Amino acid sequence: MSSSKTRTRPINAAIVGLGWWGQHILRQMIGSDIVRIVYAVGSRAEHRAHADKFDVAFTTDFARVLGDVSIDFVILATPHAQHGLQIEAVARAGKHVFCEKPVGLSVEEVSKSLEACRVADVRLGIGHERRFEPAVEALRRLLVDGFLGTVMHVEASFNHDKLQGIAGDNWRVSAQSEIPLAMTATGIHLTDLFLDLVGPIETVTAFPATRMSNTGYADTLSVHFGFASKATGYLNTVLATPFYSRLAIFGSDAWAEVRDSSHPDEAGASTLTVQSRTGSPSVAKLASRDSVRANLERFALSIEGKASYPFTEEQILENIAVMSAVSRSIAAGRSVSIAEVLSRSPI
Repeated sequence: MSSSKTRTRPINAAIVGLGWWGQHILRQMIGSDIVRIVYAVGSRAEHRAHADKFDVAFTTDFARVLGDVSIDFVILATPHAQHGLQIEAVARAGKHVFCEKPVGLSVEEVSKSLEACRVADVRLGIGHERRFEPAVEALRRLLVDGFLGTVMHVEASFNHDKLQGIAGDNWRVSAQSEIPLAMTATGIHLTDLFLDLVGPIETVTAFPATRMSNTGYADTLSVHFGFASKATGYLNTVLATPFYSRLAIFGSDAWAEVRDSSHPDEAGASTLTVQSRTGSPSVAKLASRDSVRANLERFALSIEGKASYPFTEEQILENIAVMSAVSRSIAAGRSVSIAEVLSRSPI
């Protein structure tokens, strides 16, 4: 995303949370001429050291950031269970808010977050950076142009071992009750892509497994989907295997598959393969892009009214409903409808 030649200053942001992913965001945004992170909020001494490394002011006082009139929006890279109250606090302060996934842990909580932003007339961004990957954008163009024909089926895998061996008392596990880590860590990215590329989901059937975890959390998850379009879908995510990422859409006229060579926090090319009814498959290698920066810069430009932001309130809420349906399906051992989950929401 290129900057405007008439820009007088970058859009100022503060980041709250300097764990693994918060540090990655801060590192990737240094040098952006659209977004400038001017404050970092952390809780430990090593957090200050990381902010100092990038010449970013550090504080432990969240309220100080909310009261700073020079800050245009706040990036939340905090534990999932904190998101709801923090989004509401940022919105009340009149600031736009960008929240890492999942934006909340229930439909009710996210409904309140969306309402708080609506009342305050501020925008809510979401950390689903995979929509901004060049290979995914190329796949989306094939769908929009109708090249694949009628979508029949979609399937995806997002597997890595970055969280292998995580302790049972880590907030990624302990703070989310029955929601599997494999869903909040990786699966929710795939369901966001499904909603974006294929459309609304109607039913979810989930199958978890605990294979390598010593603390009992499900490190493997498979989920089957029924879409409103009557297409079918499937995802698999494993948190105890070397990196593997694949997204494939099968249409009545052609299929297309994206394979990634590296995790989104690393540079690496993706391969897009397209096979129509005749001829050999078309194979294109697409260079990686800093999709984290692309997402945040697009959000910042949307604040200024200079770009659209490709996430709707309905998609944000429905993705949380899908996550909740996964949990219900695991608990009940049956298929769960999204309508059943959304019926509890006031939206």
